[in-house]
Amino acid sequence: MSASSAPAQHNKTRIPFYRDTRVLAVLIQAVFAVFVVVFFVWLFGNMFGNLDTLGITDFQQPFFRVEQVNGKTSLSPWFRFLYSSAGFDILDTPISYTRQDPYLRALAVGIVNTIRVGVIGIILSTLLGVLTGVARLSSNWLLSKIALAYIEVIRNTPLLVQLFFWYFAGLLALPRLRTGEEITAVILPGPIYMTNRGIAMPWIRGTPTTGQWALFVVAAIALAWLVSFILKRQEEKRQRSLRRSTWTFLTFFAVAAIGWFVLPVQPLRIEQPVVADTGFGFVGGLTILPQLTALVFGLVIYTGAFIAEIVRAGIQAVPKGQTEAARALGLRNAQMLRLIILPQALRIIIPPMTSQYLNLVKNSSLATAVAYPELFQISGTILNQTGRAVQVIIIVMLSYLAFSLIISAFLNWYNKRVQLVER
Repeated sequence: MSASSAPAQHNKTRIPFYRDTRVLAVLIQAVFAVFVVVFFVWLFGNMFGNLDTLGITDFQQPFFRVEQVNGKTSLSPWFRFLYSSAGFDILDTPISYTRQDPYLRALAVGIVNTIRVGVIGIILSTLLGVLTGVARLSSNWLLSKIALAYIEVIRNTPLLVQLFFWYFAGLLALPRLRTGEEITAVILPGPIYMTNRGIAMPWIRGTPTTGQWALFVVAAIALAWLVSFILKRQEEKRQRSLRRSTWTFLTFFAVAAIGWFVLPVQPLRIEQPVVADTGFGFVGGLTILPQLTALVFGLVIYTGAFIAEIVRAGIQAVPKGQTEAARALGLRNAQMLRLIILPQALRIIIPPMTSQYLNLVKNSSLATAVAYPELFQISGTILNQTGRAVQVIIIVMLSYLAFSLIISAFLNWYNKRVQLVER
């Protein structure tokens, strides 16, 4: 007896859309997107209404329109106010500026000051952080504990408090420049004068022949590069060293020195600082304002503590076998650190270091606490005088965004260069 069984029939039932996770995910995202759009429409509508009440009708005009404002070409009526006369002085102006210049020029001064603080701060904090991070791992007990105490105290103290300390208790507590006919200042070799009006030091200045000597320097660079290129080809051909670095340096130095002695006047001179007749400042040399000194010093000390911990972690992440192999080859501690440990630790150090560099640039906005005229402080003055809060905040946000993107792009490029390439 044979029995045949029919295959079981399974009816495929469709899941209702309100129970389908794929449909629900799309619906939730659509509802959230609509909510965000409605919220921002309400927010901007409320802002435009308040601005109209205050008599500010900039946003009722088209964003892009070429027009002449005070003899300057404006591309947007929203930012027409930037071409009005600023009417206020700025303490530190690395570029030419007067109170008759427009607000746009004042913002440019603030941007340049912010860039200057950022560049100096990044360089010095990196040096301090690397040295402190290495000292933290030193076998010298005293050096290691000093580094640990610095890191723990600075990292657990607010930056604003530190800026106040360096400015009021540090720099403003220095001697006054002049009391009667006597100069009172902390004088260091150089001479470098440290007073409550700033730090004055000798500085290099150009002479009428500086431009001519610059041509010799350019020629020296070109000739040194040519010598380096030729010697490199010869080294590859002969399979032995020809001291390429030494001959390259000597070529550059010789051509630059010839230009220096051929010219009738030395192209550079050292200018010494001299106390002004009024006794309220220095003439000549380079004078660093106490506001800038306190800001840079505070940012470097604060950021350096965080970088030190990043460097320490990066060094400790390198396998111990690398250290043992370097010692087996007879390398000294300095050679081992420079040639073996740090190159491998860079791929771990660079990503978190990027965040610290970005924090340093953004923390420079605290300069308003010590009255240093960087971007945020100058934009605050412009906001108070013009009442254009929205436009000024947009400019500040875009400026800091540009700083961050440039730093991130450079460090991401460098991070790819130091990454290990697997074959």
